Amino acid sequence: MNKFYPYKRGYFDVTDGHQLYYELCGNPKGKPVLFIHGGPGTGFTDNDKRFFNPEVWNILLFDQRGSGRSKPFASLENNTTEKLVEDINTFLKIAGLEKVFLFGGSWGATLSLVYGIKFPQNITGMLLRGIYLATKEERLYYMGGGIKNIFPEVWERFISLVPEDKRHHVDSYYLSQMQSKNNAVSEKYTYEWAYYEMSILRLKTNHEQIAKDLIHYSYRTLSPLEAHFISNNCFLPDNYIVDNTHILSTIPLTIVQGRYDCVTPVINAFKLHKKIKNSQLIITTAGHASYEEETKKVLTEQMERYSKIV
Repeated sequence: MNKFYPYKRGYFDVTDGHQLYYELCGNPKGKPVLFIHGGPGTGFTDNDKRFFNPEVWNILLFDQRGSGRSKPFASLENNTTEKLVEDINTFLKIAGLEKVFLFGGSWGATLSLVYGIKFPQNITGMLLRGIYLATKEERLYYMGGGIKNIFPEVWERFISLVPEDKRHHVDSYYLSQMQSKNNAVSEKYTYEWAYYEMSILRLKTNHEQIAKDLIHYSYRTLSPLEAHFISNNCFLPDNYIVDNTHILSTIPLTIVQGRYDCVTPVINAFKLHKKIKNSQLIITTAGHASYEEETKKVLTEQMERYSKIV
């Protein structure tokens, strides 16, 4: 029997007509951990459960608005960071929980940090990976060719689809094309946005691996939602997270970061670590992906450590 088979799953209603898919796995009487997926837009998969000992942890997972199996599919309507924070509280109420451990990577780390700033009393600890602090500087890096010195061919492919006079807002242009009524145009830009990210996701990759990642991650929800959030600065004031890190200083927090992460460069994790008292930073020989061997090993070890102290 699959030890991660959900003991409960289905949909729960949140505001604005959204219905979010969720699963509860592991030990119903165990220590609660909430997995917050990345993207925005990827949704969660069965592989995301493997970081947790199902005998110890009560594992909560859900697809955020518009993501994965949630409804409406890929919806951008009333889909903001503030709404996602509200949805976490709704999910915790449905699960009958007041406190939870947060596990989030990439956008999942961003959302975890925002949630922690707003509701620190609800958190027993945090394990974060691939730090994105939602600053204008990071947006300019990711959408302005910051990776071209390492992946020039990837950047050239991505930017070649943007007219010269639109390159000051690459994310907004891509999003407008994804929303085209021409299905061929919409599909092309949706695919190419995700292809860009998957091309720089791992320390070692190739076209075959990228193709697998594009099946594994729902690019038809990832691309429009990610472009939607990035083009709106994640619906946060610039430096919101950095300016409020003091609120997190009493929460047990570990940051795991790939040294060669080209999606969310290591400097972001280092800045966060320096701002949060008592945080732990572990740098792995890896890129951005959670399933690169060293990162996966460290994340699993840290969850084992936290199972004894929270």
